[in-house]
This record gives sequence, C-alpha cells and structure tokens, in this order.
Amino acid sequence: MSSTTIDSPDVLDEGTVAPAPKKTRPARDRHVTDFIQLCEQVRAVGLMDRDIKWYVARIVRQSLGYLAVLALFLTLGQSWWQLVTAVLLAFVCTHTAFLAHDAAHRQVFSSAKQNAWLARICGNLFVGLSYGWWMNKHGKHHLNPNKIGVDGDIDPGALVFDPDSAAKRKGFAKWFARRQGAFFFPLLTLAALDLHIAAVGRVLDRKQIVPKRKTEMGLLFVRLVIMPAFTIWFLGWGIGLAFIAVQVMALGVYMGGSFAPNHKGMPLVPKDVKIDFMRRQTLMSRNISGGWWVDAGMGGLNYQIEHHLFPTMSSRNLKAVQPMVRAYCAERDITYTETTLGQSYMIVMRYLNRVGLGQRDPFECPITAQLRSAR
Repeated sequence: MSSTTIDSPDVLDEGTVAPAPKKTRPARDRHVTDFIQLCEQVRAVGLMDRDIKWYVARIVRQSLGYLAVLALFLTLGQSWWQLVTAVLLAFVCTHTAFLAHDAAHRQVFSSAKQNAWLARICGNLFVGLSYGWWMNKHGKHHLNPNKIGVDGDIDPGALVFDPDSAAKRKGFAKWFARRQGAFFFPLLTLAALDLHIAAVGRVLDRKQIVPKRKTEMGLLFVRLVIMPAFTIWFLGWGIGLAFIAVQVMALGVYMGGSFAPNHKGMPLVPKDVKIDFMRRQTLMSRNISGGWWVDAGMGGLNYQIEHHLFPTMSSRNLKAVQPMVRAYCAERDITYTETTLGQSYMIVMRYLNRVGLGQRDPFECPITAQLRSAR
C-alpha cells in the first residue's frame, strides 16, 4: 500500500499552509526488481539492439529459395517429381513463417508499422495465415502461456490439453483422446489447412477487428486461390492436386513440429492463479537443445524461454542471452527446462495420452502445488 507523509513542525502557525504531502511509491516485488536488473544487464551488452542487416540478409536468402523452387517447378513440368518441389516449397514457407513471427514481435524494425507490414506480407501472402488472427491469438498466448481458458493454444479442438476437457468427451471423441498422442504427427499434416481456414474465417468475419482487412483478403486470395489455380493449370488436375496436398501437409508438419515442443507438456495454469512475469514465462516454456542445425531449423523458437522473457529481442540474440537467463534462474531456484528435439516430441505424445486418460498431477502449475502444500 502507498503511504503518505507530511514534513511539518508539530504545531503550525495560524494561517500557515501545510506543505503538500509526499506520496511514496509502493515497494516493488522482489521478483519484479530482480527481473528489471536482468533486463538492464541485457540492454547494457546490446542484446536488445535491432539487427536490420541480418534480417535483410535473411530475406534475401529466402527470396533466393523461392526463386530456386520456382525454377525447379517450371523445369520439371508435369512430373511426379514435383512432389519433391512441394516439400521444398513447404520448407521455404515455414522459414517465412518464422520471419513473420519475428516481425510481428517487432524484432526487425524500430517502427511498429513497418514490422506489421512485413509480418502481414510474409504471413498472408507466403504462408496463408492471417496476420490479424495471429496477433490476437499469439498475443494472448504470450501474456498467459498454458493458462487454461486464456491461452488459445491449449483450447480443446482435435487435440485436448486439459484433463477436465478430456473428461467431458463422449463416444469416439473420448476414445480418440485416450490415444491422441499416437495421432500427434498425423494430425500435424492438417495443421496448415487449419491455419488457412482460420485465416479466411477471420478476415471474412465482420464482427472481428482486422486492421487492413481488404489488404489481408487480397493477399490471402493470391496465396490460397490464385496460386493453387495456377498449380493445377500448369501441372494438370492429378499432379496439381497432389502437389497442393503434399505442400499443405509438409507445411503443417514442419511448422507445427517447430511450435509444439515449446509449451506442450509443460505445467498448466488454473485461470484464477496469478504468477509473476518471470515464472509465468519460464516455468511454462521449454527450450530445445541440439546445436546449430536446431537453431537454423526452428528459426530461434528453440530458445523459447528467452523469447518469452524478451519477445522483442532479435531471434539472432536469443542464444547469446541464454547463459544470462540460465544463471539468473539458477540463482533464484527457478526451474529451467531444456531437452532435445526427439525427447520433446516423446514428452508431448506421452502428455497428450495422459491428458486423454484424465490424469492431472503431471501438468499442475508448480506455483499452485506449492500453495496447496503449504496449507
């Protein structure tokens, strides 16, 4: 609580006006103060500085990738080898999704408007997802990762992430939930299609606020209508439809496989529980180790703890800040989770099966467990 003090003698002369009271700010929570100190250290070594040249080089590399895919597409013609081209296109599109993610977090430019336009063009035109939809959904996720009823990434759908939601399922849905871990990778083949459907639904829903709605609609029309139509015209119905199907499935597996290990299988947070920012972002996130190929393949998402703590930090700097964050967590006895990519997938699949069976304890928020044990 704030306190008020008055600097004045014990007795004021008649007509004397007492000085205005001094208001003292409430003492900051130690966790907040400590994290501010960490932020200051990170800024002091320049890790929050933007690196536009690196992002320009990244955009150039991706542009060359698209040109190479286009050249291969035009050269192969009506050949079933085009299915290889479809996989390569999915690879390049996923890396464009990583770039859209960084731009949406304002990591590229100092101007919010420039970042928004880059994310909108990359996301809508090259990936086929709505920037407006993504900002709404992903923003809620970053504020409250793995918080039941708040984080849309754990809302029940084809997969269910909360034991209470799993318990409500009946019939085939209940049977499926009990085995959903085994269907994890097969379902990833539909992840991109789900993103496309959500994107179109968002921009067509006039009840939803979508900045630059017409622009988003135009970019999505090119990506989801004109490009498939050209593919079918150029390759014919058989190979063309197969190309589109393989590209959509490969995009879903790669993109979904890059995002899923970051939080799935980590503790769930009850809707009514409040946790300080540092623990809220760290305890519910998982890093993926594995060297340069994981760094490159996951677009920096493998440093998920650091990204959640410093969302506007260039993905290039996340590796550099990791030792500082790890040391900070060790000093304050905050669990820092890191595992390999293969192990993370096994954790996610086992987690999904346990959820489907209604088991709760492995996913309980550690803060909540501490409070209950103290009673």
